[in-house]
Amino acid sequence: MAELQKETVGILGGSFNPVHMGHLMLAQYLTQWKYVDKVWLTLSPLNPLKEAAGLIPDMKRLAMITLATKGAIDIETCDIELSMPRPSYTIDTLDLLSKRHKNKRFKLVIGSDNWRIFDKWRDHERILEEYGVIVYPRPGYPIDSVYVDGLEVVDAPTVNISSTFVRNAIVKGKDMSYFMPAGVYKYIRDNRLYMPQTLKK
Repeated sequence: MAELQKETVGILGGSFNPVHMGHLMLAQYLTQWKYVDKVWLTLSPLNPLKEAAGLIPDMKRLAMITLATKGAIDIETCDIELSMPRPSYTIDTLDLLSKRHKNKRFKLVIGSDNWRIFDKWRDHERILEEYGVIVYPRPGYPIDSVYVDGLEVVDAPTVNISSTFVRNAIVKGKDMSYFMPAGVYKYIRDNRLYMPQTLKK
């Protein structure tokens, strides 16, 4: 019975380079439709399966997530991976969170693009068995009918926006204020982030 009373927290990890409205829309969908009680946007300093090129400093990305979640209901910022060994692995993050927050139950939230390569993740079977995985659709990565213990597929609205799109648009001088949470685009402009080196001087 004690397990049923635990608050369920969805861990939505990523580089958030930068955070955008798609991240917040997904998080709010998961909480409002009661898949989880809360979503923690968990900053990853370095994804072992991605290149580090173009990644701005951790603290600047953390500052943007903090701005994005300010005043949000049931959506919070989590910086636990910044103090962990690098590269960081999701299983280690989930284990440490569970150790520190014994009154909570954690579930991993990933996109259908990551689900396709989930078997490459460290201890992916244990993640499914001990924590569970929520998979949401990403454009271009349809989810086949799968019946896997510990897996939950959600029919969240798809938004064809990515951090890469946002960065490329900023380089081209496009106004991204409606693509990003309040305060984040201003922070990017004030700190002249993602702009070509020639424009930063």
